Amino acid sequence: RREQARLRASVVEEDTEEWQKDAHFTGLERVGGVDLSYVKGDDSRACASLVVLSYPALEVLYQDCRMVPVSAPYVAGFLAFREVPFLVEAVQRLQQEQPQLQPQVLLVDGNGLLHPRGFGTACHLGVLTDLPCIGVAKNLLQVDGLVRDELHREQVRSLQRSGETFPLTGTSGKVLGMVLRSHNNSSKPLYISVGHRVSLGTAVRLVRACCRFRIPEPIRQVRHRE
Repeated sequence: RREQARLRASVVEEDTEEWQKDAHFTGLERVGGVDLSYVKGDDSRACASLVVLSYPALEVLYQDCRMVPVSAPYVAGFLAFREVPFLVEAVQRLQQEQPQLQPQVLLVDGNGLLHPRGFGTACHLGVLTDLPCIGVAKNLLQVDGLVRDELHREQVRSLQRSGETFPLTGTSGKVLGMVLRSHNNSSKPLYISVGHRVSLGTAVRLVRACCRFRIPEPIRQVRHRE
């Protein structure tokens, strides 16, 4: 908890890059996606994956998938300590081997500020790599009074078209993330949250811009290669 709180103090919840402030993301050329997926039936072995896509074409420029031994135990709320070191290593390999392909932003299959202590995987990875990071989750993490009750389901049903959103406001009054209908062909939303060096509004706009299907392309491609 102390380490988490120490790192949490370094999170930047606003846009820091010029391309983020442009309506068309002019200047953004490379978007990364990361994920760690476990071997079926064996939570001690996993594939740590990183892909980098061109923007706006969303074509794969770089991919790295390595099998890794996972020894740290799973503890709810501290998943990043188990997974992030392998994702940091993947980013560092890219920086050393092909620095010209370093992503300008990373989409993380998981949460950022939408976390019991406001420091999910996307925040953790962002602080350790100092790259802008966005949390993109497929399910609602029930924290700070947020629940998947009938009211929540009704709000989700109210999202009729791609790009429509509603905020996730906890009982603390803080907006922890945004629910996004990412594609017209899928009524299942995404749960977007700030990781590091990006505002929530920019995070939502970018995720939507990266969606050819429900899941944004950087994460879809990284899952496709595992």
